[in-house]
Amino acid sequence: MPPINGIIETAIHVKDLAASIAFYRDRIGLPVIAGSDRFCALSVASRGVLLLFLEGATGEPVDLPGGRIPPHSGSGALHFAFAVDAASIGDWEQHLTSAGIAIESRVQWELGGSSLYFRDLDGHLVELATPGVWSIY
Repeated sequence: MPPINGIIETAIHVKDLAASIAFYRDRIGLPVIAGSDRFCALSVASRGVLLLFLEGATGEPVDLPGGRIPPHSGSGALHFAFAVDAASIGDWEQHLTSAGIAIESRVQWELGGSSLYFRDLDGHLVELATPGVWSIY
């Protein structure tokens, strides 16, 4: 079996696309790299993409000049994690708190890493994870 080299995209569905773009762009600092009235792609460390899809806007296929994107959807509070440096976790906590974003939980992991958890505007659980959360990171 050929190897997998990583995860390129993580997608979530949001109720208010403009508000969610503002949240991730202005409060979390992710630059917008593409978008339309149904989605937004944000750069994560210039090597990954967080896709925000407007709820209900992906139920039909989308035909592009290069091919067709099949329909897909998602619902409920999902979870994903952003990698951060261990030295920055305190700065992140201060930044989120000062931006009015409540910290829901903190975890110190057995491998030495730590995680901060908070919710976005749609209730998705966002994690900031330092090295040592998993044996592979």
